[in-house]
Order: sequence, then C-alpha cells, then structure tokens
Amino acid sequence: MHKRFQKRTEDFTCAHCGTNVIGNGYTNHCTHCLWSRHVDINPGDRESVCGALMHPAEILADGEGYTVVHVCTDCGHIRKNKIASNDNMEQVITIASKT
Repeated sequence: MHKRFQKRTEDFTCAHCGTNVIGNGYTNHCTHCLWSRHVDINPGDRESVCGALMHPAEILADGEGYTVVHVCTDCGHIRKNKIASNDNMEQVITIASKT
C-alpha cells in the first residue's frame, strides 16, 4: 500500500507548451500554461499507465487560495491541485473567466 502523497522533486519540460519547469517536490503542472500529465494514481506515485495530457478546465476559489481542476484528455480522470505562488496568474485569470 502506498502513501496518499509522495513528495517528488522533478524538473520537466511541459508537453503542452514546451516550458522548462523547475520542480519543488509539490509541482505537478506547468507554471506557465497550467497543463499537467496523468502520471499519478495518488499524488507523486507515478503509477498511472495513462500518461495523457490533463487540461486546466476550471479554477476554484477556496479559503486558502485557488485550485486548478485538471481533466485528462484521454480517460477523463479529474484531479484538483493548488495554485502555487510561481504559477502564471494571467493564465489563472483566463481560465477562471471561461468558467
């Protein structure tokens, strides 16, 4: 049995926009375009066999800030992730204004 969250510090190149992203152990989406990849079953485990892109479908406001809702472009899996201080706030606003 795996922990529900596994911290992984990984750098990556965004498969959607090509931005080089420096990970901090909690980074799970591109800081520029906010797209992600469906690589986890539980955060950080890298056990999903899907691997498809996950688009930022919605921005939710909560008591602690904002959350992006990612939807897998292949299987439809939905995952919520907190917006980080280094995320592109213009993109957050653009996505929020569409919902």
